[in-house]
Amino acid sequence: MNDPRSDPGSDPITQRALLWIVASGFFMQTLDTTIVNTALPAMARSLGEPVLNMHPVVVAYTLTMASLTPASGWLADRFGTRRMYFAAILLFVVGSILCAVAPTLPMLLAARVVQGLGGSMLLPVGRLAVLRAVPGAQYIAALASISIAGQLGPVVGPVLGGWLVQSLSWHWIFLINVPIGVVGMAAVLRFLPDDSLADTPRFDLLGCALLSACMVAFSLALDVPFDTQRGAWSAALFLLAAATVLGYWWHARGHARPLFRLGLFGEPNFSIGLAGNLVCRIGSSAVPFLLPLLLQVRLGYSPLHAGMLLLPAAIAGTIAKPWIAPLVKRHGYDRFLLVNTAIVGVSIVSFALITPDWPVVAAIVQLAVFGASNSMQFAAMNSVTLKGLRKDDAGSGNSLFSMVQMLAIGLGVTIGGTMVSAFKSPEGVATNASFQITFVIVGVITLVSAWVFRRMDPRYFK
Repeated sequence: MNDPRSDPGSDPITQRALLWIVASGFFMQTLDTTIVNTALPAMARSLGEPVLNMHPVVVAYTLTMASLTPASGWLADRFGTRRMYFAAILLFVVGSILCAVAPTLPMLLAARVVQGLGGSMLLPVGRLAVLRAVPGAQYIAALASISIAGQLGPVVGPVLGGWLVQSLSWHWIFLINVPIGVVGMAAVLRFLPDDSLADTPRFDLLGCALLSACMVAFSLALDVPFDTQRGAWSAALFLLAAATVLGYWWHARGHARPLFRLGLFGEPNFSIGLAGNLVCRIGSSAVPFLLPLLLQVRLGYSPLHAGMLLLPAAIAGTIAKPWIAPLVKRHGYDRFLLVNTAIVGVSIVSFALITPDWPVVAAIVQLAVFGASNSMQFAAMNSVTLKGLRKDDAGSGNSLFSMVQMLAIGLGVTIGGTMVSAFKSPEGVATNASFQITFVIVGVITLVSAWVFRRMDPRYFK
């Protein structure tokens, strides 16, 4: 009798199990990007750190994910989706345990890097496993079912994080991953096939290292206080980021199979779409970090109350997803992106109005408008950026696009945290004005992306 793992696509039970495994991994990944934000003030008190110093906890995770995402596909081909997905969950679980027991902020950051190593492979390797196991006619439906798990993460994350912090401790936002991961690893060994490829081309390790160094250097360059002592350090990091970009350009010109071929950036609208995505997502990514801090540090909300107040944005975003296709069909990508980007930017700026005297109903409306417009913005930006790629560039283009998405999350949190720190009181405390000025700045950054999208060629919107 044949091992059912040898052909998982032919066994409906195995196929359903595979979808559950990948969906659970995607849920863990998206949950972790949102659950931590609500717990940052509690973490700061426990570790004896100022709350404004906690944003690297988010940035370390997202930058690690961005750096390792391009390697995930090659690793899955070389060692098989079964081995790599097991390794991804194992690293994620080990990183989660290390986060929970970390006694200091530097050790917590190191643990988040380990967690990010696993998280960088959860979705790409899982998606590849589904692609290889599920028949083509069922593939779209399979991806749709997996995406539901990804949508649940941002909805559940803030509330679950607030409840765990308030009822138990912040350590449980990481420990909750352990039982899910243990079950997932057992299921991987039972259901996923060993599908490594014998002839795997060499991976462009140097190209990946250069781009990763660029992202890390650029992010660290922005994460410095506005003083003369560290200005030179920031300038040196910016120069390093520029040097690594030039180094990659020189490297890719002479490499037979570079990580991302230079011709990819000559595709219609792709480069502009990447730039627009990066700029727009900086503001959007700062909001989930800034709002829980504002609600807890300045408005005195409990972690659970703060998490619940963020629900309207997540729910509205889920409800609005079906609206994107008819709106784009009616108004076109160019007009839709111009108007919707303005709505996203203005809604972020409007968060500056939230003070202790601001009506809760008004805040809920603001969050719902932001959540709905932001959800549609992501869908439209994703589509228009990748729309013009040739078939043989789709894989690498999507991989680069995923890197930019993760980079934008890290930059948004870095810029948001740096701005709040820059405008804190002389006593080192974040004031209402600190948050108000920061929301205006990140909202204006988002509005700038409307100008970037205006530079796209409308002939390729059809």
